Amino acid sequence: MAFRDANARRHIGLQQLSSLASTGRTFLGPMKLHKFIVDEITNQSSLICSAARLIGSLDLTNAAGQLLNETIQAQNKEFKTGVSTLLFLVGVWSSAVVECLQQNIPVPAIVSLMSEGLSSCCERIQCLQIPIPDVKRELSIPINSCSHQGDDCNFKKCQVSPLAGFGSAKPALASVVKAVGDKSPPVLSGRGVPASSCLTRKLTHSRHFSTPGKSRFSSQQGNFQPYWDGMGPSADLCGCCGLGHLAVALSHGNQTSVKLLQSIAAHQQERAECRGSSQINVAGVATCCVLGLPESYSCVSPGFVTLVSPEQATVIKHFADKTLRVLLVDGDLTEQYRHLGFNRPRNVRTILEHPNPQGGRAGDTWLRRMLDILMSFEVNLVLVKGNVCEDFMERSVSSGILVIGCVARDVLRAFGAATGAQAVTYLSQLDASCVGNGAQAELWKARDGRALDLGELIPARIGAGGIDLLTVVLTTALPSKAQLLEEQFWTLLYRLHHALKDGKVFPGGGAVELLCLSHIQALAEQPGPPGNDKAMRELPSPWLAEYKSIVLQALGSGWKRYLSMLLCNTARASSELEAGTLVDHHLQTAAACGSPSAYILEEFRRGGVLRSGSDPFPDQVTDVKVCDNVAAKTEAWRRALDLVLLVLQTDAEIITGSRRSQILNSPMSNEFMFL
Repeated sequence: MAFRDANARRHIGLQQLSSLASTGRTFLGPMKLHKFIVDEITNQSSLICSAARLIGSLDLTNAAGQLLNETIQAQNKEFKTGVSTLLFLVGVWSSAVVECLQQNIPVPAIVSLMSEGLSSCCERIQCLQIPIPDVKRELSIPINSCSHQGDDCNFKKCQVSPLAGFGSAKPALASVVKAVGDKSPPVLSGRGVPASSCLTRKLTHSRHFSTPGKSRFSSQQGNFQPYWDGMGPSADLCGCCGLGHLAVALSHGNQTSVKLLQSIAAHQQERAECRGSSQINVAGVATCCVLGLPESYSCVSPGFVTLVSPEQATVIKHFADKTLRVLLVDGDLTEQYRHLGFNRPRNVRTILEHPNPQGGRAGDTWLRRMLDILMSFEVNLVLVKGNVCEDFMERSVSSGILVIGCVARDVLRAFGAATGAQAVTYLSQLDASCVGNGAQAELWKARDGRALDLGELIPARIGAGGIDLLTVVLTTALPSKAQLLEEQFWTLLYRLHHALKDGKVFPGGGAVELLCLSHIQALAEQPGPPGNDKAMRELPSPWLAEYKSIVLQALGSGWKRYLSMLLCNTARASSELEAGTLVDHHLQTAAACGSPSAYILEEFRRGGVLRSGSDPFPDQVTDVKVCDNVAAKTEAWRRALDLVLLVLQTDAEIITGSRRSQILNSPMSNEFMFL
């Protein structure tokens, strides 16, 4: 066992946090710089622009790093956004606290003053919140691509293109063959007619223009199986209206995900009205990455799209125009699988009794018995939440049964609701009431109607009449970019979900941080404590008089460096020094006008808070506005400061295990006392 003093003057844990957090500085703002992660074992690389994946990929051997990873993963799991902000603030606040320690400021004073300062800022910025019903007015600026602003035009009416039917071998008539970035008039495949000239025709697949009684959400089999092309011009004809304003503002420039999200919202809006809810149903959305196609082929498809083997694809071809009997398995489909109890605790991983690195080759007796059970109930399709035994998969294919493993729980629930299937943990529990009916399967087709054979894995689509499930098919020709595209889509989806859940958003682009910085400066100049917390009242009065200004300025320095980095990453400043000068200028202007919040809101309405004099048209109103989530942003701040203060209050690092010789031979051996 080894013992190391944290050393309050230079606090090793805070230095480690600052060093780790500096790796994600370029992730701030919409102009993120990507990073490559290379696996030393497999030599495979992937492209990232996510702080969660960056920290999760590092080999964190110190306690501070592991706490940082836990904090970041908790933020990412709950909100899917705000992680880069959290990481950056952890770094700058760690450095700020170390500076306070070097000035001999007591730890209790740092903890109390910073905590109360942050709480006061969170109360102050409430005046900037924009209610969702007011977002359209705050963000509405005429955009050339939408000519329907005087009509009853909103986000849910954006999808106007005719849609291809499930199982149809013919391409959709309105599938767009125009490449992304092509400014020529979009042309419908198979016709030389510009898409804009078709808008006056009768639309048969829109609930706003279709013939009464012919809803495209019919629960009859075969009627509800269209797919939406998220990249076509019809996806953004009215993207500037209604919820489209909010989606674009929350996208922070990610136009591809916006168009896909428009397709999802257009579909879910009608179902949401039936439920009396305006929320985005995140549980009703899945993603599938298809390699080998341009990104312009990304689209939204009803049902469940997944990748299958060539042998499974052969089985699917035999399922053409057939309705399938479906079974749902809530666990692993292996001989050794044992569940941990029907009332499963959260965050517990299932453990196999006899792990087999070869994938679990099962005995013939078990295989025959399981297949006999499936065949006795005439099951064609099995969706499994966990892993599937390789032998069982092979035997199932030979028997004409399609088995899909690693299916998300939400997908199982959607198929259960649509087909009447009830999930079982073991096949031995199966009875007639557990088997669902009405599922369908086919090979997934690109928007030009072609079924794809990409070699090892082939995309397939599984659906059922009336299923409340959409799959976002993300296509790319670069394998290293697949996970990046998936992360970007989920980030935007959750931003919109949380915005609707909160019922309000913050103006983005640094508006909230600028008001926090202005408020902190005002607090630092005022006598007395920044809040009414009991811990603050218990601090000695000389401490408040001597340390209040220093500690609050240290807290504010985090937001100032955040704004400076934001300006540098968006090329509005060539250096942090220039960016800091610009931030100071805005702070002085805000203070001079008497109401910093009013000044910041007015600047936001003009198109940006931190506009510089070097902008080509500094006095012109721009159409680029961004918004941020309320709960995600404030929770990222609190988690960042809580982590820094937690590490600050640790006084030692005790290392146990077999690292004695490694520590003895390291340059840091003189810092440890071996017990």
